Amino acid sequence: MADMLTIALSKGRILEQTLPLLAYANLTPSEDVQTTRKLMVDGPVIDGTQVRFLIIRAADVCTYVEQGAADMGISGRDLLLEHRPHVYEPLDLKIGCCRICVCGPKELVEQGKPKAGSRICVATKYDNLAEQYYLSQGIQAEIIHLYGGMELAPLVGMAERIVDIVETGSTLRANGLVEETTLYDISSRLIVNPASAAIKRSLIKPIIEQLREAVQRRETLV
Repeated sequence: MADMLTIALSKGRILEQTLPLLAYANLTPSEDVQTTRKLMVDGPVIDGTQVRFLIIRAADVCTYVEQGAADMGISGRDLLLEHRPHVYEPLDLKIGCCRICVCGPKELVEQGKPKAGSRICVATKYDNLAEQYYLSQGIQAEIIHLYGGMELAPLVGMAERIVDIVETGSTLRANGLVEETTLYDISSRLIVNPASAAIKRSLIKPIIEQLREAVQRRETLV
């Protein structure tokens, strides 16, 4: 719709860090998106255009923006790297900072990385990133896809390594695992549908600049 601007937001911990940035850009939702059960919430009207927010799973934000169901969205770099959606990525919001790491049981990691030509079982929800990494090392990896609780896989003998998001490392330590390699530093990014970027440029460009200012302001206050 020409008279509608749709922004996809992910549920969960990143939403809390996202809301102050949106508020700085005068994009405050009409109700508390952290507690509402609604999946679509109105925002302000900008130059005669109604803004609305989609409150969806983090893993779905890229898809909604790529398919044009949302004009803009906020997605973790991990999902952008894993799924490679056809979207523009104009701004690093510098929230939700963490890293994607290869981890394993302490005793295995201390023995050194697997050698080229060897085989290994790896549990992850980042199938493509894990496969690409091990191919680059000349290692044949059997990828076991899990949706969560990755740390359990080595404990029950299902995998020798995991590839997962690490923030503080406390869950790893609690389960006797350690980091072996950091693959990528991760933060949340503003993404834009390419068609929307052209058709709704007069609306989207000022929002990007306001969010850029919000990020810079936040950095000076930290």
